[in-house]
Amino acid sequence: MNDRDLRQSILDELEFQPSIDATNIGVVVERGIVTLSGYLPSFVQKRDVIRTVHRIRGVLAVADEIEVRIPGGKQTADDQIAKRAVNIINWDVQLPERAIKIAVRDGWITLSGEVEWQYERLAAEDAVRRLSGVRGISNYITIKPRVQPADVKKRITDALKRHAEVEADAITVEVNGDIVTLKGKVDHWDGRNAVHHAAWAAPGVRIVNDQIQVS
Repeated sequence: MNDRDLRQSILDELEFQPSIDATNIGVVVERGIVTLSGYLPSFVQKRDVIRTVHRIRGVLAVADEIEVRIPGGKQTADDQIAKRAVNIINWDVQLPERAIKIAVRDGWITLSGEVEWQYERLAAEDAVRRLSGVRGISNYITIKPRVQPADVKKRITDALKRHAEVEADAITVEVNGDIVTLKGKVDHWDGRNAVHHAAWAAPGVRIVNDQIQVS
């Protein structure tokens, strides 16, 4: 697919999604690399736009230059965002008690702390994503390593074999301590996401070095 056709596919897909108002979004495509610009009224819409574009066949990478502009009447003070973020994380049964630290500046939430699983790290981010007034999130939560590399590799390899979207034999998994490196090729972004999820689902994984190519 050439860049012109890919750009049109992206515009058509954004228009098709009922949760997205792409009126103020610019799309530029060069050799399969998509640059998104413009502005949106919420961080959630921005996330949805980026995820939607990633799913389109032919997209190799996405450069995000979208700005979140909160409408004047919906702006929320940083201290209010921080209080709501603390409450919603404390109420989340998936998260260990008092493990997550929160800082807010100009509507941007920074998360830190230490957890045992990647799903806990993502759950903390998901918990605060939809709060009113949020412009963006930086997730600096770390994961405690606690298993042997051989066990991690076997868990990931077994998980890949269970995924219908992935040809497990086409993926190489290398484990060095708590760092996992993924290599190989998949046919689409859903397959790459499945491999990525399988790697993060192994306990003790702190870093995933994703070198998988989408062909």
